[in-house]
Amino acid sequence: MRPRKVTLLPLIAAIFFMVFGGPFGLEDIVAKAGYTGAILILAITPLVWALPAGLMVSELASAVPAEGGYYVWVTRAMGRFWGFQEAWLSLVGSVFDMAIYPTLFVSYLGHFAPWVTAGHRGLWIGVALVAVAALWNLRGARSVGQSSVLMGLLLLAPFAVLMGYSVVHRVPAAGHAIPLRGVDLLGGILVAMWNFMGWDYASTVAGEVDRPRRTYPLAMAGSITLVALTAILPIAAVAATGLDPNHWSTGGWADVARAVLERPVAGEILAVAVTIAGMLGAVGTLNALVLSYSRLPGVLAEDGYLPKILTRRHPRTDAPWVAILVCSAAWALCLGFSFVKLIVLDVLLTGLSLLLEFAALVALRIREPDLPRPYRVPGGLAAAIGIGIPPAVLLILTAVRNDAEPMGPINALQLGVLLILAGVAAYFASVWFGKRRGFMPSTAVVTRGRERR
Repeated sequence: MRPRKVTLLPLIAAIFFMVFGGPFGLEDIVAKAGYTGAILILAITPLVWALPAGLMVSELASAVPAEGGYYVWVTRAMGRFWGFQEAWLSLVGSVFDMAIYPTLFVSYLGHFAPWVTAGHRGLWIGVALVAVAALWNLRGARSVGQSSVLMGLLLLAPFAVLMGYSVVHRVPAAGHAIPLRGVDLLGGILVAMWNFMGWDYASTVAGEVDRPRRTYPLAMAGSITLVALTAILPIAAVAATGLDPNHWSTGGWADVARAVLERPVAGEILAVAVTIAGMLGAVGTLNALVLSYSRLPGVLAEDGYLPKILTRRHPRTDAPWVAILVCSAAWALCLGFSFVKLIVLDVLLTGLSLLLEFAALVALRIREPDLPRPYRVPGGLAAAIGIGIPPAVLLILTAVRNDAEPMGPINALQLGVLLILAGVAAYFASVWFGKRRGFMPSTAVVTRGRERR
């Protein structure tokens, strides 16, 4: 029997974790921009970064609901070379992206029990977390979606308590504006972009989603609303207490909970609950992203770019078990980078892949105007072009910020450029090896998704 497919609510929950995973990581925005700046950034960034991506994904996922998602869209719209670059940017970006969540997990655990993460123990805890997510994904996409619903409810419960308490209580010493010591608006925007990035991730499992043409647009609308509300409301509630924004730091929601609640025992209980929620958020996001990224190697292997062994699937759950294990081993290698370094590389590489998807949206409008589109970005071709402009502007700002972030002997922008050039070399190397094996992938790649209509 074929495994049951992912339905609407589990898909919304999975997208929530793929994109956001709760307010964790937003602490750096408050520290860099203050409360007013953070709320403005979190209100504007979804409009110019998340909403355009959600509209684009809704159209392409409903028009071409194929396993491999964005890789298939770009390949079909612009050819094999650009499709490969799309997959390369996503997979290389995933190496840095997937290391972020074990880092956050260890950070929150360290706030709760510093001795547990001391020395090299934090690194091994991160490796164990990647292994748990890999094993979880072997149970299949439906299992990941259903567990995301439960973890989402548990994750948001402590923030509901914190918000309720914040709106009726103030920190005793509050009452006047507190100047921010270290202002870094571009850094705050960068963190916000990372927190609102990944709307296309769920597209790679389209073959495992129930009625994808109907489900994807609804899931995009639901998840964008959920992410925007759960990002802004907790910070706005704490801002009303007058808590010093200089006290915010990565993984610092537990400290915020202690400071907001005036009663020591209640504050400590809520701090523990927020810490556990932070760890759940990291686990849920890591788990959902394993689901997304692990589907790409299998599709690339089917098209002749990677070894065929990566196409093997579990007979009961249909999970690509070889790809999951290989990817998890690669992700575990980057657990030593700092939080900020991981973010700048992730946003640069994944942001470029997102721009290729916007280009695919326009190219398919021109090349296949009669393609059935259950959902269409309103406004015609001009609107399809226009929604890609704001994300491009934000990405340019990110490149400026990355140019100042050191990564050893070179900065983050230089390392990103080297990784992008490596993708060009990897494409021609894979084509050369494919020809030697007598495999020409062009027909299989470009036509994938047509038969699924």
